[in-house]
Amino acid sequence: MTDMHDREKAFENKYAHDAQMQFKAEARRNRLLGLWAAEHLGKSGDEAAEYAKEVVKADFEEAGDEDVYRKVKGDLGDKVDEKTLRTKMSEFLAQAKAQLADEA
Repeated sequence: MTDMHDREKAFENKYAHDAQMQFKAEARRNRLLGLWAAEHLGKSGDEAAEYAKEVVKADFEEAGDEDVYRKVKGDLGDKVDEKTLRTKMSEFLAQAKAQLADEA
């Protein structure tokens, strides 16, 4: 019976760890996306960092990535098309996951 309890606990711990890592990766992706978008908006330095924080905060409006997409797309307007923005979101998520793996 102890083995079953240990397995259950290990599974719960792995699930919690994976969820935490996904959250961190998405937050980092949003920051990277925000910095990229800020550059397209002509922002730099503290202004770019502040904009990146706004993009991270936008992710708390609803579940999923659409809130972040809407924020950045709304700010960039015609400067970037949907395919480019969604591609960048995917690229930055992969980059964020790699960075987190390197830090581990």
